[in-house]
Amino acid sequence: HPVCPSAFINPKARNSMANKRPPFWQREKYTPYLLLLPAILTILFVVLLPLIFSLYTSFTGYRLIRPETLWQWVGLRNYERIFSNGDFWVAFGRTIIFLTIALNLEFLLGLGIALLINKITWGQRTLRTIMMFPMMFSPILVGYQFKFVFNDNIGILNNALQALGLSDGAIPWLVDEFLANFAIIFAEVWMSTSVFAILLLAGLFAMPRDPLEAAKVDGCNSWQVFRHITLPFLMPFVFIAMTIRSLDVARAYDIVDVMTGGGPAGRTELLWTLIARTGYDNARMGQANAMAYVSILLSIAFTYYFFTKLLAARKYMGGAE
Repeated sequence: HPVCPSAFINPKARNSMANKRPPFWQREKYTPYLLLLPAILTILFVVLLPLIFSLYTSFTGYRLIRPETLWQWVGLRNYERIFSNGDFWVAFGRTIIFLTIALNLEFLLGLGIALLINKITWGQRTLRTIMMFPMMFSPILVGYQFKFVFNDNIGILNNALQALGLSDGAIPWLVDEFLANFAIIFAEVWMSTSVFAILLLAGLFAMPRDPLEAAKVDGCNSWQVFRHITLPFLMPFVFIAMTIRSLDVARAYDIVDVMTGGGPAGRTELLWTLIARTGYDNARMGQANAMAYVSILLSIAFTYYFFTKLLAARKYMGGAE
């Protein structure tokens, strides 16, 4: 009979081989971490390290045209200059006003579009697809599109108004302070209203029909049903959309830079156009990064506000906190 080779192995050696643990990368409990490692490394090198570097430069007198100033530590001087800089606070306040108006207009228009599409029984899928088109365009492309629409001399809007006899001359849409801000808000609302419409339409699709039918049986009219049933149910979706959009609008740069460049005379300057002008046009990158970190507080404040409102809405509707 053939002899099994394992018979010649020392029993102690056999037991040690059986009890030997595999390398950590072959252990099952480490598999999820190994699969996530490429993503973690990407985030580390693409996001975290630039954030740390920009935070460091906000405490230096770093100027792009003088690389040696990268090591010039100035402490809190950049932040002190920001808090005493009138242009920064004007841009800060204008950004808050811009954000408030844009979000409320997008919410009202998105809610109206969602309610109308929800009532349509034929062609609803086609309308949902068309509704998504504006948000697919690049903000730079939207900026150039509306810069042409509102142009003083060759703009479509001015030519249409003059052809219809509604205006005797060219209206300075992108030169007048009020009209320029209106044009930028119009472009922003046109591009992003579909975000609210899509999320609110999803909320309408998820809404149970029993409360609506019970309210109609009790004699409630359409406004009472909307006010006391439909709108409270949609509020969590509203605050989710506002959280997403507040982060986008607070960082608005592309449309403003393309349409007006922050002009005329800085009257359409928002935080991020001011930061870009300070960092790249004026080459004061240290001060620009300090402005950026202060402006992050604005995004955090709006995100926290809408998140608390979201939790309150979920609690009111009987959801989890």
